[in-house]
Amino acid sequence: MLIRRERPEDTADIRAVTAAAFSGVEHSAPPIEPDGAPGEATLVGWLRDDAGWIPELSLVAEMDGEIVGHVVATRGDLAGRPALGLGPVSVSPSKQRAGVGSALMHAVLGAADAMDEPVVVLLGSPDYYSRFGFVPASSLGIEAPDPAWGDYFQARPLAAYEESVRGRFTYAAPFDRL
Repeated sequence: MLIRRERPEDTADIRAVTAAAFSGVEHSAPPIEPDGAPGEATLVGWLRDDAGWIPELSLVAEMDGEIVGHVVATRGDLAGRPALGLGPVSVSPSKQRAGVGSALMHAVLGAADAMDEPVVVLLGSPDYYSRFGFVPASSLGIEAPDPAWGDYFQARPLAAYEESVRGRFTYAAPFDRL
C-alpha cells in the first residue's frame, strides 16, 4: 500500500471511494446531488474549492494502482488561531478493517505535525479514534461547533500545541453546507 498526496486525476476515484464508504452509514450526511451519493462525497469537492484546502493534507491510499482510501484535513479556526479539521476519512468497503484507515490516519497526522500544525480535531467515535491519540476536545478547552456532539468531538494535540490554544473551533466553510 502506498500513501501519497492526492493528484488532480484522482478526483473521480476519491469521490467514488468516499461515496462507497459512506453509503448506508446511518450517521452519513444526506445526499445532496442527483446521483444519490452521500453528502461526504460532495463535501470533499467543496473543500477542494475552499480557501481552507491544504493540498499536502489530502492523501490517498493506493493498492495495485487503485485508490482504496482517502483522508483530508482542512484549515479551521480555533478562537482566532489556525487549527485543522480532519475528515472525511474514507476507505473502500472491500478494504475496510485491513489497516488502510489506520495508515491514512498516521500519515495525515504525521504530515500535519511536520507542518507545525498545533492541533487536529474531528467528529467521530472515541472508541476508534483514541488509538491515534485523540481525546475529548473539551478536555483541552476546545469547544465543538455543536455542543451536542459531546465526547464525539475530539482533538489530537501535535508537537506545536500550546495549552493556551483553547476556545471554539470552526470548520472550513463547506462543512456548514451539509
